[in-house]
Amino acid sequence: MPRAAWWCSTPQPRARSSDRSALGSDRPVPGFGWAGAVAPILILFFPGLAAGEEPVTRPNIDRTEGARTVSLNGRSFVNLGLVGAGRLPADTPDFLGDTLGSFSSLQVAPGSWARIGDHYEAILWTLPDRGRNDPDAKLFFDYPARLHRFRIRFTPADGRVSLVPDGGLELRDFRGRPFTGADPGAGTLKQRGMLLPAPAGGVGAGKVSLDAESLQFARDGSFYVGDEYTANIYYFDPRGRLRGVIRPPAAIVPRCDGRPYFGSLQPPETGRRNNQGVEGMSLSPDGRRLFVALQSALVQDSAAGNAAGRTATRVLVYDVGRTPVPVRPIAHHVVQLPAYDDAGGGGPPDRTAAQSEIRAIDDRSFLMLARDGAGRGAGGKAPIVYKSVLLVDLAGATNLAGSGYETGSASLLRDPAGTALRPGIVPAARVELVNLLNPAQLARFGLDIDALSEKWEALDLVPALDPDHPDDHFLIVGNDNDFIARHCRMSGRSCDSAIDNDSRILLYRLRLPRTAG
Repeated sequence: MPRAAWWCSTPQPRARSSDRSALGSDRPVPGFGWAGAVAPILILFFPGLAAGEEPVTRPNIDRTEGARTVSLNGRSFVNLGLVGAGRLPADTPDFLGDTLGSFSSLQVAPGSWARIGDHYEAILWTLPDRGRNDPDAKLFFDYPARLHRFRIRFTPADGRVSLVPDGGLELRDFRGRPFTGADPGAGTLKQRGMLLPAPAGGVGAGKVSLDAESLQFARDGSFYVGDEYTANIYYFDPRGRLRGVIRPPAAIVPRCDGRPYFGSLQPPETGRRNNQGVEGMSLSPDGRRLFVALQSALVQDSAAGNAAGRTATRVLVYDVGRTPVPVRPIAHHVVQLPAYDDAGGGGPPDRTAAQSEIRAIDDRSFLMLARDGAGRGAGGKAPIVYKSVLLVDLAGATNLAGSGYETGSASLLRDPAGTALRPGIVPAARVELVNLLNPAQLARFGLDIDALSEKWEALDLVPALDPDHPDDHFLIVGNDNDFIARHCRMSGRSCDSAIDNDSRILLYRLRLPRTAG
């Protein structure tokens, strides 16, 4: 049975949605609340910005109508633009009778992507998160973890992407029982000697809590799911039965009073920030390297009282070529996320653009989706400022594997009030490759920036299968609609919202260097 609850000694503000704590409401650093010479101040207080990168103080709008080429570490990458779009109505039911929520993550089933005449077809698996919930009111549903299966079709001539629901798969723990989406608080249980989160009473009591955020299939049909609550990576067989767990290094385990604390309603004292677990995950093309990215900086790596000081996120690399569940990473790097001004009015950054998914393109580089907390479904009136896919290259980045930054709770930061990394820590290089905030390209598909939803959280990369352009790929980008629908049902109960937030797919065409494909 779950253990009795205990709490962090210092209560913190609660998160309002699955990742809002990363993006908002901490007070800015003193001295930032005035207009004037913004750029010099930003350079002083935000030296972690990528070389040559301008701080995001106004909406990051891209007005490029055609192709855009970027270079990183001597290699060129081409964004050929938005070429397709599709949607599912917000009130679409899923195979278990609940309102379908997607896409916290998605992946085309290995081996299923095919070009047939004038179109492409495949099986698409998508991952919903923990179900409809209202953390402010402590309202959670006993939502069983699952994958959704679709038949996807893309026709380049008109850019239409169609999604047809085609069943799904319910996930089961080591005991063969379903998971729950309910917040575990301080509750835990043990399975196979491992401490796992579980509500001590009430909704979901006695079940393992899972807030699923990232999905990655292996070639044999087994798959990994990244979790927000624990920062664990759960390994499932093709039937959806749990077979193993990759537990994070000590530095990442959320702790209060020295003990693991997996709840999401308040931050721990060290480790992964609440609602900031394994948000991004991807296998290298050869299937031997598993890249794992936290949504934003660990608690000990965050500038005190500054929501723009959560940029130093951790990326772990595991060797899964010998065993699907390795004990420790072979590499451990830092990626500096963008910081932005939530008001978009030219002021200094006061938020962090949390990463929401990654997709590996070779054994050293990957795409990373970073975004703000504004848009349809977010509530409030903050403008949409930043939603981009970054290209990240780990070559030259410091490897922290086995160091005190991994085995203990040492901070990466030089100063608790700043964002500069300690001397000797070199972050990964990065550059923006795809900017979703492109009004000209969105307009081709009847969309505009103001209509975009808050949470773009899913990526996949598939070949264009074009003999004239063998290096071309399609990048699939999906949003998480958070189960927001005017007509919503969950566990037999109503969960209606005031608006519909449709599930959407955007499709971009990329040209990758031969060595990166």
